[in-house]
Amino acid sequence: MRLEKCWFCSSTVYPGHGIQFVRNDAKIFRFCKSKCHKNFKMKRNPRKVKWTKAYRRLHGKDMTQDSTFEFERKRNRPERYDRNLAENTLKAIKKIDKIISDRASDHIKNRLKTGKVQRQKEARKQLELGIHLVKAPLALAQDSSLCLPKIKVNVSQAQTEENQPMED
Repeated sequence: MRLEKCWFCSSTVYPGHGIQFVRNDAKIFRFCKSKCHKNFKMKRNPRKVKWTKAYRRLHGKDMTQDSTFEFERKRNRPERYDRNLAENTLKAIKKIDKIISDRASDHIKNRLKTGKVQRQKEARKQLELGIHLVKAPLALAQDSSLCLPKIKVNVSQAQTEENQPMED
């Protein structure tokens, strides 16, 4: 059973599924669903469409370089059937799947780490600005280091007269 890759979104196309488009120069394009086929006909670039694998790899959302990707490469050389080789291959596939999922989860954790640090900085800043909402008023009165410094603003007499309500 030969599993093909969708030309547009790089997902797997199983036998009997999807759409196949053959151009005049005999180049074959396989699509997993009509959504990919329609985007191809509209001449959209898969690297600019957010839900495609190409976009995710280009923008650092998915892993791009890993030694486990060598196993997914298409090979056209026929192999002679050997029962022991087939058993070992099936065992290796299970190990490789586990390695791929572990590395993918590590990649996601590393990618999200920067956002976590940024959110923590913003939370600290927000806490410093709104410490009076968190701490009790008596604690603020006793420990002046918890309060923000008070700033005096001079207001001229002309400004206060302008803000007075008008009389009828």
